[in-house]
Parts: sequence; structure tokens; C-alpha cells
Amino acid sequence: MNAEHLKRCASAEWAETVEHEILPWAVGSRPLGDDVLEVGPGPGLTTDVLRQRVQHLTAVEVDTGLAAALRERFASSNVQVVEADATALPFEAGRFSGATCFTMLHHVPSPELQDRMFAEIRRVLRPGGLLVGVDSIESPDWWALHVGDTCVPVDPNALPERLEQAGFMDIEVESSPRRFRFAARAP
Repeated sequence: MNAEHLKRCASAEWAETVEHEILPWAVGSRPLGDDVLEVGPGPGLTTDVLRQRVQHLTAVEVDTGLAAALRERFASSNVQVVEADATALPFEAGRFSGATCFTMLHHVPSPELQDRMFAEIRRVLRPGGLLVGVDSIESPDWWALHVGDTCVPVDPNALPERLEQAGFMDIEVESSPRRFRFAARAP
């Protein structure tokens, strides 16, 4: 993530967007359960909101520096921070009651790795466990923010089939002009 992008994702303005728009739209009244996996928390603004809604939250971050900062920030809380690659999660099958990924899918470097990540999330969810998320729809402004970043846009129209191939069911995808949300359940 480039410096300008990281600065925006850690800003008070983005925190307001996360708390009042993104998470309510993605999660709504859907139950995530008591032991939730958050994939790709970045600077942790989504973590701040999620940890207030669940009993235990495990945040998986691939970036060493961000993971260290999150670990320090959320010490002595209900958040466990794990530095790991979401395409090879270090958890046993069926551990989590729910999983989330917010505005991070496009940072996974290829569609194949995105699909591997979906399959890994499915593997670590309990039967009936819910995956919810939001990602951005590409636009000129969006591309300008991602200059120099790893950036592979996700086509929301293709997402239902991709999630089904990863083993999910009850798949929902809804788009707005700037972003899309998705939900899927582990069988």
C-alpha cells in the first residue's frame, strides 16, 4: 500500500466511513458469532469497530509493520493479531464462527490468489459460518489512489461463481456506484 493510500486508510474521515457506512452495510444484522476472523485489517480501523461487536476477533495481516503496530495497539483487548498470508491461514479447519474482509480483496496480487484466500476462509469457518465483506469498484479516482500498489480489481459480477467454487453457499452480492458488498455461508 503506498504512503498516500495508507494515510487515507488511517484517517479520521475513513474511520467515520468505516463505522457509519461500510460495516453497517456489509454486516447489517447478520450474526458473525463469537470467534471472528478479520482478513487484511491494514491500519485497523475496521478492527476498532468489529471488536466492539464480537467476543473474540483474530486479525490476520500479511504486512509485518502493520501487524506489529496492530499487535501493540490491541494488546490487552479481545483482538489477537496474527501476521500471516490469508492464502495459507495458520488455523485449524472450522475454528471461526464468522469472517470478514473489508476493502482489501484488490490488494491480493492475482485472481488465483484471491480464490485461494476464499477457499482458506471457507476451510477455517465452522459449518454455517458467515463471510461478509466489501470491496471497491474501480474508477479513475480509485486507480489514482493505488499508484504503485498491488492492485487487482474484483469484478462483483463474477464473485458469486468464485465464492461457490470456494465452497460457499447462500451467496449475496450487491453493488453501489463506488463499492460492492458480499455475504456467503459455509455449508
